[in-house]
Amino acid sequence: MRCTHYAYTEARHYKRGGHAKKPFDMDFTCLICCDIFIDPVTLKCSHSLCEKCLQRFWTTQDVPHCPVCRKECSHDEPTKSLAFRALCETFKNRKPTAVSGDVCPEHKEALKLFCFEDQQPICVVCYTSKKHENHKCSPVDEAAGNLKEDLKTQMDRHQATLTELKKAQKSCLKQAELIKKHTSITENQIKKEFEKLHQFLTEEEKKQIRSLRKEMEPKDEKLKARIENFSTQISDLSERMASFWQDMEAENISFLQNYSNTLKRLKCPSVPNRTPVLQQYQIHQYHIQTIIFTTWARMQNLVEHPPVTLDPDTASSKLLVSEDCTSVEYVEAKLHVSDNPRRLQEGVLASQGFSSGVHCWDVEVGDSNNWTLGVMGERVNRKKLCKMDPKNCFWCFRNVDGTYKKGNKPVSDIDCNERPNIIRLQLDFDEGELRFTEPFRNRSLCTYTGGFPEITTEYFYNQKNKTPKTKLPQN
Repeated sequence: MRCTHYAYTEARHYKRGGHAKKPFDMDFTCLICCDIFIDPVTLKCSHSLCEKCLQRFWTTQDVPHCPVCRKECSHDEPTKSLAFRALCETFKNRKPTAVSGDVCPEHKEALKLFCFEDQQPICVVCYTSKKHENHKCSPVDEAAGNLKEDLKTQMDRHQATLTELKKAQKSCLKQAELIKKHTSITENQIKKEFEKLHQFLTEEEKKQIRSLRKEMEPKDEKLKARIENFSTQISDLSERMASFWQDMEAENISFLQNYSNTLKRLKCPSVPNRTPVLQQYQIHQYHIQTIIFTTWARMQNLVEHPPVTLDPDTASSKLLVSEDCTSVEYVEAKLHVSDNPRRLQEGVLASQGFSSGVHCWDVEVGDSNNWTLGVMGERVNRKKLCKMDPKNCFWCFRNVDGTYKKGNKPVSDIDCNERPNIIRLQLDFDEGELRFTEPFRNRSLCTYTGGFPEITTEYFYNQKNKTPKTKLPQN
């Protein structure tokens, strides 16, 4: 059994033709017990062994031989070496040193292979063990080269993802700046509009107060005169009453002598009627509600009907939406816009759709020869050129190089010499009708009927034209 173990140990260290360099520990290791020498002895053939291991091995032999080279030994062998024994003791008691990263911690062999199953480098002994049986392995340099290539490919994908994330972040920052800018513009517009209302209400308030005071001034003068008259009568009556009391306190003869004169002076003056004045105040109360109603009616003239506002996030890359989102302009060079699900391949949509009711809006097309107006369903594929047909939830009226079309079908009854400058769109969602008219000539240009199966939104497109297309207020 020991010979078999020895043979394995020897083969392990010399299986590559005996030219492999022995580990340093082998110089202090018994080839029988495979442990550090205990009481080492040396044979004449220069092989060293533990004394007890050698004696135990010789008990199995008829003639003593060297366990390593099989050379016959004499009776005066082996010899002890006190110095070698001390050296072995020192080696055994030395502090263990850290295993190099290039050496297998289990077998102290160089890490020459990489196991793809366990994702770790292994030595040749590990490769021959059951632990890594049938595992796919490659030399370290080859495996490192292949894995680095794989990681480089993944890093390239990550770099592409990082680039896209940076673009998306930059787009979000631009949108945030745009929102901030639009918010500031809207705030200023709100302040300006409310300043008009405040100024109007302040002027109306002052005017109505001046009118009220002017109206009440004659009445106030009359009341002051009446009050003054009442004061005079009260003072006169009070003086006479004081005189009467004096007469009543006089001697009886004197009182009786003046009694007839006292009766004449005691006659009470008539009290004026107060009812008409009170009625005048009560009648005046209803004028306040009339003033408020009249002011409200006049204030409506200051407020314009809200225009149709466009959604910049739906505008295609060659349409520039104005800052107030009420007009659109075609540009030759593509704009840098974010690719969001709502953006159209061509055109731009309004910011709000319709699902019921009657709606009307005017669009100034000017002298443009290439434009498209209408309404579009919310489920239309916005990343492709939409077929201009009600079956695809797209109802439109177009001018293509001076030719008017209902979708893709030409409209022949429109005189090109009387080209409309403003197009009015009238949408009756509940009745399922969309009409295109020229409001100033009061003529019909195009009509769609048949209903709308889903929410619809106003659609605008201005092609190959640098003149802004302004939408007039809704009626």
